[in-house]
Amino acid sequence: MRIIATNTLLEFIKRYPKCEQQIKAWLQEVQKAQWTSPQHLKDQFQSASIITGKRVVFNISGNNFRLIIDIEYRLQIIFIVWFGTHKEYDLIDAKTVKYAKANKDK
Repeated sequence: MRIIATNTLLEFIKRYPKCEQQIKAWLQEVQKAQWTSPQHLKDQFQSASIITGKRVVFNISGNNFRLIIDIEYRLQIIFIVWFGTHKEYDLIDAKTVKYAKANKDK
């Protein structure tokens, strides 16, 4: 999978340094993936939550953080949409949240 806005995700590491290793591990695993459907993704990441056909939420660092992505299976592209703590996640609508660099504009 090709990940769009990887630099944005790396910015989150600066904001939340304790999840650096988990984010980097997620990046490495996802870059090797070739998902063709939501079920294919769930086969690899059972704890991921499929919000819509193209929007997915991942638990990062023991569910302390949440990562929302949009995915285009046919094109093999992932767009980083949102990242934050579980507490911050509870304040947003995962279905409608828009991309905001480093969550400055939730």
